[in-house]
Amino acid sequence: MDSTVIVAAVSCLGTVIGSMFGVIASSNKTIYRIEQLEKKVEKHNGMVERMIEAEDKIKSHQYQINDLKERIDHI
Repeated sequence: MDSTVIVAAVSCLGTVIGSMFGVIASSNKTIYRIEQLEKKVEKHNGMVERMIEAEDKIKSHQYQINDLKERIDHI
């Protein structure tokens, strides 16, 4: 074989292998980032649920306060 063909084949093989490793590394990094974002979303959703519960409790307490005020006004 001609030496230029061998060099071209080796260069092509090196390029393909390098590209594959680059794609795999990039894919792993993307998967890691997505997992981290999913964790943040789960935390956010948990906070939203807690805020809804807190708002409901506040409403309930406000009704109780208003009832107590009405009882005091009638006394």
